[in-house]
Amino acid sequence: MQLLPGPVRRFAAWCAVILLASGVVYVAIRLCVEFRTAVTPALLALLGTALLRPLHRWLVKAHVQRSLAAGLTCVAVVAVVGGAMYIVVSALIETGDQIIASLRDAAKDIADHFGAAGTSLDDIASNARELLGKFGGTAASGVVTGISVVGEMIAMAVLALLLVFFFLRDSDRAAGTVRAVAPPGGADMVEAMARRAFEAVEGFMRGTTLIALIDATCITVGLLVLRVPGAIGLGALVFVGAYIPYLGAFISGAVAVLVALADRGFVIALWALGVVLAVQVLEGHILQPMVQSRTVHMHPAIVLLALTAGASVAGILGMLLAVPLTAAAFGVVHELQARYAASGSPTGPPPRPSPGPSSGPADS
Repeated sequence: MQLLPGPVRRFAAWCAVILLASGVVYVAIRLCVEFRTAVTPALLALLGTALLRPLHRWLVKAHVQRSLAAGLTCVAVVAVVGGAMYIVVSALIETGDQIIASLRDAAKDIADHFGAAGTSLDDIASNARELLGKFGGTAASGVVTGISVVGEMIAMAVLALLLVFFFLRDSDRAAGTVRAVAPPGGADMVEAMARRAFEAVEGFMRGTTLIALIDATCITVGLLVLRVPGAIGLGALVFVGAYIPYLGAFISGAVAVLVALADRGFVIALWALGVVLAVQVLEGHILQPMVQSRTVHMHPAIVLLALTAGASVAGILGMLLAVPLTAAAFGVVHELQARYAASGSPTGPPPRPSPGPSSGPADS
C-alpha cells in the first residue's frame, strides 16, 4: 500500500534530484574557488582556444607544422592583446588629469549649491589627509597585497597562454581523450556533449568578438568625428568591455562620455552619449540577432543572472567566464534534448516524428 499519492512521490523525487544536483554544483564551485590558480588559467585557455582555433586551423591547412602553427597563433594573440592594453592605458593616462579636473569642478559646483558645513572640498581634503596619516600602515600593507595579486595574475596569464599552445597543438587528439575517460557504453554521448559544449563556446566567442569589433569601430569613428582625445584607446576599451555583456558596454561607454565631458564640454558629451546609445541599439536589435542566431541563444535575463552569479563567486573574472560557461551548459542541455527527442521516453508520451538528432550550433 502506498503511503503517499503518485503526484506527491513524483514531487519528492524531483526535489531529491534538484537537491542532489545543487549539492554537486556547489561542491564543484567551491573546489574551483579553492584551486582557482589552476582552474582559472585552464578556463581562460579553453576560451582562447575556442577563439583562436580557426586561425590555427588555417595555418595547418597552409602546411604549417602543428606546433609551429600553435606558437605563431599564441604570438599573434600576445601582440594583439598587448597592443590593445597599451593603447587603452596610454589613452586613459593622457586624459586622466582632464577627467579628474572635470569631476573636481562638478563637485565644487554641487558643494556651492547644495553643500552643508563640513562638505567643502577643503574639508574633504583635510579629512583625507587625516585618514591617510592614521591608516598609513594599512595602506602600505594593501600595496604589498596588490603587488602579490598582480604577480599572481601575471603567472596565471602565462600559464593560460602555455595551455592555449598545448590545446591548439593537440586539438586533434581531444576526441580520443574524451572517449578514453568516458564510462563504458557512454563514449558516444559524452563525446557528443563535449563537442556541443565546445561549439557553443566557440560560437559565443566568435560572435562576441565580431560584435565587439563592430562596436569598437563605430564608437571610435564617432569619437574621432567629435574630436574626443584618446578615441582609439576608448575604442579599444569598448572592444575589451564587450566580452562582459551589458555591464562592459555600460562602463566603457560611460568612460567615453566622461572623457568627452572633460575635454569638449557638455554638448559634445551629449553627442558622444548619442553615439554610444546608437551603437548599443544597433548591437541589440541587429548585430546580436544576426551574429548570435547560429549559436546557443540565451535570454537576457539568463545572461544577467549568470553575470550576477559569476560576480558573486569570482568578481570581474567570474563575470568574464560566466556567460561562455552558461553557453556551454546550454549546449549540453540541447544535445541531451535532441537525443531524448530522437529516442523517445519509455515512460512518457509516444515520441513525435523527428527529422533526427542535430549536432550543429545552428539548431540551438
